Amino acid sequence: MLVTAAVAGVVAFTWPLFLRPDAALSYTSLAPIVIGAILPLLIALVLVQISNGQLDIKALAMLGVLTALGAFARPLGAGTAGVETVFFLVILAGRVFGPGFGFVLGNTTLFASALITGYVGPWLPYQMLATGFVGLGSGLLPRRPRGAGEIALLAVHGAVWSFVFGIAMDFAYWPFAVGQGGAGFDPAAGPLENLRRFFVVNLVTGMGWNAGRAITNIVLVVVLGSPVLRVLRRASRRAAFG
Repeated sequence: MLVTAAVAGVVAFTWPLFLRPDAALSYTSLAPIVIGAILPLLIALVLVQISNGQLDIKALAMLGVLTALGAFARPLGAGTAGVETVFFLVILAGRVFGPGFGFVLGNTTLFASALITGYVGPWLPYQMLATGFVGLGSGLLPRRPRGAGEIALLAVHGAVWSFVFGIAMDFAYWPFAVGQGGAGFDPAAGPLENLRRFFVVNLVTGMGWNAGRAITNIVLVVVLGSPVLRVLRRASRRAAFG
């Protein structure tokens, strides 16, 4: 189920590459379809993990607590100059509780924070999916490093996914926002040519924001990563998560 959700997420971001010239879908008309697909997948993923013993009532309670903490942490950064405080907890929780937990936490955190801040729009399902991939990725990192090596690994992960998140979010609306032309999307040009056009535009307009997001994640992981990991692991042992 986690693989199905991940594949659906990748399709949600990359489908514009395969648009036909006469396609009638738009960024805003597609968003309800995407979120309509995400929510059942998330519910199914949670139910599968409960049936497999990977989640129990204590894990669900932890998911709720971390979702609330992440949702309230998001406005502290507000995305100004790329400063985003919402990924830090998703990265560490995915590391401790696993990829499935991290994927669900990324989605629920962005959904809850959007309701709190009122930042709800066609971008929301894409933000949920992209943040879910951040938590999924941290849960799939090698388990061996501990101490300073683990912090360095998580900091690099946070930095890399800061750029992946920004590029994915920009690509989700670029075909509809920039329009067709020399720097815009051309459904007749083919996937490779459209990717080239997009990366040229994104290199100029989005890399500064992505760099700010990466620096924020590195600083938070390096400064707060060790104590927060200890707290999460202590909670995991006491609750005996599966």
